[in-house]
Amino acid sequence: MPPGQAAPRAPADSGDVKGITKREIIDIEERAQPRTPVIYEVVRRMGEEELARPAVSLWWSGVAAGLSISFSLLAQAVLQTHLPEKSWTPLVVAAGYPAGFLLVVLSRQQLFTENTITAVLPLFKSFTALNLGRVIRLWSVVFAANMLGAFVAALFFAFTPALSAELRDGAFEISRQMLTNSPGEMFFRGIPSGFLIAAMVWLVPNADTARFHMISLLTYLIAVGGFTHIVAGGVEAFLLVLTGELTTGALVGNFIMPVLVGNIIGGTVLFALISYAQVMREI
Repeated sequence: MPPGQAAPRAPADSGDVKGITKREIIDIEERAQPRTPVIYEVVRRMGEEELARPAVSLWWSGVAAGLSISFSLLAQAVLQTHLPEKSWTPLVVAAGYPAGFLLVVLSRQQLFTENTITAVLPLFKSFTALNLGRVIRLWSVVFAANMLGAFVAALFFAFTPALSAELRDGAFEISRQMLTNSPGEMFFRGIPSGFLIAAMVWLVPNADTARFHMISLLTYLIAVGGFTHIVAGGVEAFLLVLTGELTTGALVGNFIMPVLVGNIIGGTVLFALISYAQVMREI
């Protein structure tokens, strides 16, 4: 072979496929996005693991999530307090909303709206009375625990000197904005929120190092869009109940029930059901 001349590529039957080497094929497989059935199976197995956990484990993880999610309100209050009243201010204040969700998701705490997809995928695969009971058990425990955590956080914000007067005023201002919605608005704005959280759960297994940014983006959309979330909004609602600005009846009828149903429809009826439908013939 003359000096400087490149060695000829090995023939296809020695490992090349249309000019691509075996090493390159391995690189392609490593870089390729996983197929939808693979993502489905990852999320379904996550659901199976959660359904099998003891109730006490779900309970304390859910309480922790209710406490952690309160940092969404706190972060927004900090920004609200230090920013001038301009047309762009709400866009920046909304950037604080992902704080609580980042704590919850990256800590693997139990958040009710995440379970609108993870817990129901095993049920869709095998719809039995036993599996339905397991889903109801999980939802009931996690929802009650989330609400307790949110209530304790609201108690802490309202009746301790942990927050400065300015921060407390900022938290109240943000809470009042959310609760100006009618029950119908609460319901319909809960649907996109439930959908986005379910999408977040679907994307997390494939996000790798982009998890922080993906969680931040999707939850920022909830805040900037004025959508309603049963747990994050629960901190705001409980804060107003504790200070007498909202009655218990209004809390249940105007906030909890419509937002809860909206979140379930967005996460389970729309995202989870569609996600299952697209792979049901492949699994």
